[in-house]
Amino acid sequence: MVKTAKTRAPKSTAVTAAASTVPCPARLSETVRPAGAPRQRLSAADREQQILAGAVDFFARRGLDAQTRELADELGITHALLYHYFPTKSRLIERVYAQVIAGRWDTRWEALLDSPLPAEDKLCRFYGEYLAAILTPEWLRILVHSGLADGLIPARYFGLLRERLFPRLLRETRRACGSRSRAAPTVREEALLMGLHGGLVYQLGLLPLVYGQPGRGHGDAAVSATFIRDMVQGYLAQAVQVVPIAAGAATGTASMAPAKRRAEKPAKPAT
Repeated sequence: MVKTAKTRAPKSTAVTAAASTVPCPARLSETVRPAGAPRQRLSAADREQQILAGAVDFFARRGLDAQTRELADELGITHALLYHYFPTKSRLIERVYAQVIAGRWDTRWEALLDSPLPAEDKLCRFYGEYLAAILTPEWLRILVHSGLADGLIPARYFGLLRERLFPRLLRETRRACGSRSRAAPTVREEALLMGLHGGLVYQLGLLPLVYGQPGRGHGDAAVSATFIRDMVQGYLAQAVQVVPIAAGAATGTASMAPAKRRAEKPAKPAT
């Protein structure tokens, strides 16, 4: 059916509704300058960065299925000029991913998780810094839009997390529970970790920035820090029941987790 003004239905998804609050970017051709000042010619690098910044905003609002001709029109440039800098849409989306999604990964987080700090403090500090860096409307919406379209960006990003983040978090979780096991993560361990990771992103990011449902205290750094620590403490308390204990585990703190497990087992009824 050909869509007309009468038959075209407005989109009503949560992502679209939230994205509608994001202002459109200024057209690249409308450079603000003092009256009478000569027009400045942008370098190729500056023009490319302007187009990329406009593409980030455009795809965050419109989704990755939106057409590049519409992007060029919003930016006030010809489609030929856009094509000159980004010959294909996939190359443009690749740059958007590299800048907005993968580009926010900080290698110092890996050093933090490898440091000798207590596991709980490391996890709280890591998530405080990590969530502050990634939880922006464009980061979340582009990730969600790609997941609804082709899934390429979430697949690549979670590949990065599985390589550089999740193994470290699982290692620190085992250490916090007194385990030195080097066995492959169990299904329960991975599910518990994803509950922590996904729960934090959902509560502090998706709810307020995509669904437009901020919780009480949203934006208060102290409230967020308390929420992160509560989530981490709850996660580690549950992990004691999940992580594998290697044979011949070290003494000291390592022996506390098995002892706690034995103590929590219900006593057999007397016969």
